[in-house]
Amino acid sequence: MRENPGLPPLFRSIFDNAFLPYRDPETLREFLKVIDEFPADDPETLGDPFEYLLSVLGAQGDAGQFRTPRHIIDFIVQAVDPQKHETILDPACGTGGFLIAARQHIIQANSGPAHSGSGGPGDGGGGPAPLTPDEMGRLAANLQGYDISPDMVRLSLVNLYLHNCPAPQIHEYDTLTSEERWEERADVILANPPFMSPKGGIRPHGRFAVLSKRSEALFVDYIAGHLKAGGRAGVIVPEGVIFQSQNAYRQLRQRLVEQYLTAVVSLPAGVFQPYSGVKTSILFFDRARAARSGQIALLKAANDGFDLGAQRRPSDRNDLPEVLAALREWREMDAAAAAAGPESWPPALQALAARGAAQLVDKARLAADGDYNLSGERYREVKTQSASYPCQAIGTLIKTVTPPMKIPKSAFGSSGKYPIIDQSQNEIAGWTDDKSALVRPERPLVLFGDHTCVVKLINQPFAQGADGLKILETDNALDPGFLYHLLRVKPLESNGYRRHFSILKETQIPLPPLEAQRELVAEIEGYQRVIDGAQAAADHYRPHIAVDPAWPTATIESLFRRVEDAVLPASLAGPVNYIGLENISQGSGQLVGESVLNCPAEIKSLKNVFLANDILYGKLRPNLNKVWVADRDGICSTDIFVIRPKSRDVLPTLYADFFRSDRFNAAVCQHLTGAQLPRVNWRSFSNIEIPMIPLEVQQSIAAELAAEQGLVAASRELAARMAGRIGAAAGRAWGGGGG
Repeated sequence: MRENPGLPPLFRSIFDNAFLPYRDPETLREFLKVIDEFPADDPETLGDPFEYLLSVLGAQGDAGQFRTPRHIIDFIVQAVDPQKHETILDPACGTGGFLIAARQHIIQANSGPAHSGSGGPGDGGGGPAPLTPDEMGRLAANLQGYDISPDMVRLSLVNLYLHNCPAPQIHEYDTLTSEERWEERADVILANPPFMSPKGGIRPHGRFAVLSKRSEALFVDYIAGHLKAGGRAGVIVPEGVIFQSQNAYRQLRQRLVEQYLTAVVSLPAGVFQPYSGVKTSILFFDRARAARSGQIALLKAANDGFDLGAQRRPSDRNDLPEVLAALREWREMDAAAAAAGPESWPPALQALAARGAAQLVDKARLAADGDYNLSGERYREVKTQSASYPCQAIGTLIKTVTPPMKIPKSAFGSSGKYPIIDQSQNEIAGWTDDKSALVRPERPLVLFGDHTCVVKLINQPFAQGADGLKILETDNALDPGFLYHLLRVKPLESNGYRRHFSILKETQIPLPPLEAQRELVAEIEGYQRVIDGAQAAADHYRPHIAVDPAWPTATIESLFRRVEDAVLPASLAGPVNYIGLENISQGSGQLVGESVLNCPAEIKSLKNVFLANDILYGKLRPNLNKVWVADRDGICSTDIFVIRPKSRDVLPTLYADFFRSDRFNAAVCQHLTGAQLPRVNWRSFSNIEIPMIPLEVQQSIAAELAAEQGLVAASRELAARMAGRIGAAAGRAWGGGGG
């Protein structure tokens, strides 16, 4: 490495130690050359060589770090508006970008009357007098960062030093597992914490308010809990934190809504390109405002000044300035103005609301279903012309159709040309080729289960199965699709095994003009097509790992060990995570249903013990592709193998996807035993040959599969949102005329 006498000794010492692990003299020489070409008195430009170095060394580390774009850092800092007397922390500081931006923001906000400007927060004009030397010293001492990576700590030290912080307060510290600094609090916390757990998983201590092994959930919990009274924060989170239904995420959102959260800003999907396509949002905390406000602002930035391609080229479309103005307005709004509605809101907030990009949602509404979902789309109200429609009893608008005959259940076929419809929840109960039994609709017919209250719509020849199904033909004033969707949104509730048709006939429904009915049906059917497509994509997705014949193979036992620890639940105190086969979704590896057992004493038999990052594998034949990578510690059914990698070179998430594959299932099925309930035993299972995939290939495949599975999760969320739109659309008709 060439000599560079122009660099100060402290910088030289930090720099040499920072990059020694990379052992890449050419990169270091190039970096020093770039540093030398920047004027020593212009530290504002020194972000560029650091971005260059990160691009050479790779922006993503083992702990899931991604470089935060500078314009996003600046946006968050300006929105949080740190002050010169406040302590500022980044608990996952990386290269120190947030701390540097906060320092520059404070200096600019205190730049004195010599600068011209509007006088607004952070505009650098007409503000307080410049900071004194003592204040500059206190400001430097107030900036503090933690990072788990020694290399990032050193890089952050260099970066802060070059930006005129002579004694940077950066600590090598594992925020999620260490308690050494747990009692420290800050006035302002700014962070873009890792989006995924590091290799080897996380073993958090027991002082977190939320029980989780997900790094993003733990970091958000940490940030909220480490704000001083009246403290503020801005934190970037993956979209899953906003809406995912797992217990940890719901508990986290509940805690935030009740005590800390004031605003959520949804960012465009490509903000972190080319490093990641993860969709992100920004959570803004303000403990003082959260205590006095009953609402939370949900805002959306559709564009951030760059296109959404991998190259992120500059664009003239940028919503961030308007969103920033709206956040400042929201910070100053009183409760009366907020509750009065968009017409009374300040201009930036009102403009965003007019195009559906801003809502003020009551905390009670967020809590209504216990989910605390923070997706703006869920609460967006689609404006329509209000109308008051006359109501009319359904019985005056329908007549019943008598089928030629009814097919007994014993005659239901598994194949045939024509569907058999009955009052069960199944859309099609069976099939027949008997043309003499067919009802041939001239227009769609509504089908009503007299006992079950099920509602169906059909527009093709069909046969009626058994008894209890009413076939309804609507008159010319009522569109059958309109009646069907009204009854789907506001169904009759079954009152035991009795007849309900007389109640249906007496039910009053709104009756808009026929054209308005058809418009609503077309709108709902559009949503339904999106649901069908999104659901099909989610249901049919299966992760695929193309096995390279060149990879060596080994037995499962050589790569994994079976965990045989067992416990009697009655010996456990308090709630425990319990996973049964019914809690693992077939083929997807997602958890379903309630997995927290509040009364372990109710279970009298031994259960297997598992830890986070163990693989749970259902060993019964119907459940062979029920495979879950644990994100928490807990106990599980003895019908589940608990297996643990023997080496860190084996990624459990990747091999879990392989264990769900048809290829692996076929291999397992060759070793099943038992006639009544076939299962695989450990000896046979452990001797199955599987590929030994090189670690770097595992990491590459795992990243691709994670991106695909993120899209699958987004498809499910899209389907859920569209279902909400259907409910809202049909609900407008009910609201328009009562009923």
